[in-house]
Amino acid sequence: MRLSVTKYKNGLSFYVIKSVYKDGVRSTKVVEKLGTETELREKLKGQDPVLWAKEYIKKLNREEKEQTREVLIKYCPVKQINKDEQRLFNGGYLFLQHIYHQLGLKKIIETISEKYRFAFNLDSVLSRLVYGRIIFPSSKKATYELCQKFIEKPDFELQHVYRALEIMAKETDFIQSELYRNSTALSKRNTAVLYYDCTNYFFETEQEEGLKQYGYSKEFRPNPIVQMGLFMDGDGIPLAFSINKGDTNEQITLRPLEKKILSDFGLSRFIICTDAGVSGASNRAFNNYANRGFIVTQSLKKLKQHLRTWALDPSGYCLAGDSKTYDIRTINEDEHKDSIFCKERWINEDGLEQRLIVTYSVKYKDYQRRVRDCQIRRAHKLVDTHPSKITKVNQNDCRRFIVKTSHTDSGEIAGRTAYSVDESIVAGEAQYDGLYGVCTNLEDEASIIAKVNKRRWMIEECFRIMKSEFKARPVYLSRDDRITAHFTSCFLSLVIYRLLERKLDDKFTYCQIIDGLRSMNFYSVLGEGYIPAYTRNDFTDALHEAFGFRTDYQILTDRGLKKILRDTKK
Repeated sequence: MRLSVTKYKNGLSFYVIKSVYKDGVRSTKVVEKLGTETELREKLKGQDPVLWAKEYIKKLNREEKEQTREVLIKYCPVKQINKDEQRLFNGGYLFLQHIYHQLGLKKIIETISEKYRFAFNLDSVLSRLVYGRIIFPSSKKATYELCQKFIEKPDFELQHVYRALEIMAKETDFIQSELYRNSTALSKRNTAVLYYDCTNYFFETEQEEGLKQYGYSKEFRPNPIVQMGLFMDGDGIPLAFSINKGDTNEQITLRPLEKKILSDFGLSRFIICTDAGVSGASNRAFNNYANRGFIVTQSLKKLKQHLRTWALDPSGYCLAGDSKTYDIRTINEDEHKDSIFCKERWINEDGLEQRLIVTYSVKYKDYQRRVRDCQIRRAHKLVDTHPSKITKVNQNDCRRFIVKTSHTDSGEIAGRTAYSVDESIVAGEAQYDGLYGVCTNLEDEASIIAKVNKRRWMIEECFRIMKSEFKARPVYLSRDDRITAHFTSCFLSLVIYRLLERKLDDKFTYCQIIDGLRSMNFYSVLGEGYIPAYTRNDFTDALHEAFGFRTDYQILTDRGLKKILRDTKK
């Protein structure tokens, strides 16, 4: 700030002014009018107005440097705002930017940029795709437009977004391996147990091409799909992913990605935990080697007859650390509401020795019965009111309980087809209530194995976040390289979001976090700074404490904002 003296016909007027910049254009703003020479001489009782004004401005500059100067903002109720002038900006992305740079993604992208030597800023493109995917999930074009809301506007054009996708697809393996190495420097990764699962994403098209192929859709949609395989560490943070054609068998997706982890990530000692869908004999044998092990879910219905009979036998169960055996039919369910009963045996399947562990939980039994009771009610309603809607269904649909009768009891052809709920099917399923099967080659206690396997819910949550919250599907891109790049940005967004959850000690839900970041808007005051336009609450307090900087002052000065921007990019 500096002094400005303006002459007018009756004397001099004194002003405090400062230089301001908008879109790279320099202009001058009046910070405060000190008064005329006559007014100041009367007020200062003969003191030189110029010397006093200079000392006063020194004091203001010192206070501004110390972030203690009070800011005076004047508004006129009859003066219109400037047309097409953006006044509201989002600052929630600053916390994501802090994690993005801590992970060294900028350096990774700089390495890639040196390799290809293109003119646009790839780091700026990728970072905006990541921040936008978390805060404003939408198409690439919409993301480019919505990123104009950030305090730091993007320094690239829309065409650069699509060009960047081509590069990201080529370097996705490099990005994943380098990201893992950088993340280990940020915090210790729990790689003792790695969780793996597959899901698929549908396209808004009916044309098969490249990665887009018709296959078994987990959302039962009649559209081409692509398949994603995802590895996650023991703390729920994604580790690596791969994209495969939609008609690929899940069983064959695990080993290629695991081999990349073995070669590119430098990991060799870990346990693979998967569900029954990708836990075939060949995958188990692959991880029954050297320092690797496996824990996989086992469908009790698909066991051989003698093993299924053993699993359904209610006797021989034990509690953790207790050699006493129980018959689960006679236990006090109220007393053992939170208990897990286990029994185990070694089996040989396809030449592979492994332990079959069966657990029983009263809570799990009650849950299964509640779900099935609701499905049976829906099945009865279909039989009574909408028999025309009874068609072939999947294994979890309520219509699996319905049977069709076309003959009378004597064998004669009936006059019309009849539908009814088959109680024998219901009873057949009920015998498995509360039971859960796991196979492993480890010799740890059965309760520990069951506890590890129970954490598979986190990888299911990863898929749910990507599909529902990040809106990763439906996919509108058509080229294979852009499809791969799309999921690369989704993967990076998920890693950053999970690390954000960890910094907040998992105290807040997804909705609280994302809604909180999305609502962290700031009103721009030219030449002064940004006024928070959001509600300070427990989430914003926890966010600022976790990241070590604050944006919730009455006004965030330009000087203060520049320091935050520097800190978030370290």
